[in-house]
This record gives sequence, structure tokens and C-alpha cells, in this order.
Amino acid sequence: MTLMLPKVDIAFKLLFGDERSKNILTDFLKAALPELAGEEFEELTIVDPHLKREFSGDKLEILDVKVRTARGKTIDIDIQVSGLPEMRSRITYYLSNMITEQIGMGGHYNDLKRVISIVIADYDFIPESSRCHTVYRMLETEEHFPFNDLMEIHALNLERLPEEGEGRLLDWLRFLKAETEEEFKMLAEKNPVIQEAYCKLQEMSEDEANRMIYEARLKAQRDEYSRIQGALREGRQEGRQEGRQEIARNLKALEVPVEKIAQATGLSVDEIAALQQ
Repeated sequence: MTLMLPKVDIAFKLLFGDERSKNILTDFLKAALPELAGEEFEELTIVDPHLKREFSGDKLEILDVKVRTARGKTIDIDIQVSGLPEMRSRITYYLSNMITEQIGMGGHYNDLKRVISIVIADYDFIPESSRCHTVYRMLETEEHFPFNDLMEIHALNLERLPEEGEGRLLDWLRFLKAETEEEFKMLAEKNPVIQEAYCKLQEMSEDEANRMIYEARLKAQRDEYSRIQGALREGRQEGRQEGRQEIARNLKALEVPVEKIAQATGLSVDEIAALQQ
């Protein structure tokens, strides 16, 4: 049996978004958000814990895990294994939605509760930092005091996991990054809750329905990644063509012979003749 990889979002959702094993989610959140008071985790509510069994592999849906704490804070956990060019904008959008959805008919601004986005990525979408865990809030630009504490983002970069170092959060991130039985077993020995998560991962991997959904998700992700890479290559190709045309226009303005412009840019004589000044 090949284990599902917990960093694949469908496996992550099955593992951390299950009401029957909420202690796995609780232990991870306590490791990722140690500044939150312990009583926040005494009663966690998983928002929409159900997974649609009729999962369609032709469309990438959002498979995050959304939680409400005992005091009403909302925490959204999202995991990504392939790069999305608009990742930061997407995070900001969903964080803003978590704020606005709190106010219904007759709601008051004073009723707003803190929202936290935890983003786990297996690619480097925060190139400005070499740290594995970075935290973002609304701060004054010079004195760095907070505007308020309503919005917070935690970026967890699996690519920047240190080879050495101990800690509860590091153990969980190494578990998410793991791909071999040896890695899983070694981490399970260090934390009884990770041991439970490892056992649950084995059970999930043996379930035929889960395997079908998992394989469909992997295919959808591969197809989406290929589509994005193809679009990027096409964009680069268009950019190179536009660059050659711009050079040709400048050379034409300098009255350089068309044959030499063609030699310098790779454009045909007809293409150069068709260019507008």
C-alpha cells in the first residue's frame, strides 16, 4: 500500500478536517498558534467538515479547513503544493471574506472577531524571507504598532524547513513534508498525536473511495500545473516577440537597412515592413 501524502490538499482535508479526530487538528493549531490562549482550543467547530464524494477531477476546488474557536475566532488552513502566481492576492481575498461574512443583517462592527489564515506551501511564495514561519498583521509602517488584531496571516514554508532543530510545529511540518514510511515512523515516535495522525493516514490510504478521490485530485493538480506553465511559456513567447518588434521599430527609425534589422531581430522582411513607426 502506498500512503497518501498529507501535503496533498485532499489528504490534508481528510486528516485534519474530520470531526472524529479533532484532537489531531487541535494539536497542530496549538503548535502553529502558541500565542492564543489555551481555552480557545477547548471547543473547536469545524466549518463544513464534509467532503463531496462526487469529487470532479476536472476542476480545482478550494479544500481548506476552516475552524471556529471557543471565543469565536475563525482560523482557515490552506495547503498548496504547486505555485500559484496570484497566491498572495488570493490569501488577502479570503481573509477579507472571513471578516465580512461575520456581519449579517443588523450586525455591528464591534462584534467582529479575529480571523487567522494559515497557509502551508511546498514552494517558496515568500522569497523575501529565509524563515520557515513568517507572520503578518496590519502594522504602522515606522513604529510597527498594530492597527488592530482582526487580521493575521501565518505563512509556513515547507521548502525552508531546517534540517536540524526541535519543536512541536517543526515536527508537524516535517510530517506534512514526509514521503517515506521511515520518515513517518520517526516523527510518530516523538509525538503521540502525530502517531495517531500516522495511523489515520494509513486507514485513509486503504479506503478505496478515498484513493479514487485522491488520485483524481492529483491528476487535476497536474493538469492545472501544466496549464499554468503553458500560459506562462506562451506569455514569455509573446513578450519576446513584442520585444523583437520594438527593437525593429527603433532600428527602422534610425534608417537601418531592413536586411540588417531582419538579421538582428530574427523577424522576416515582410514582418518588419508591416511594423508601424
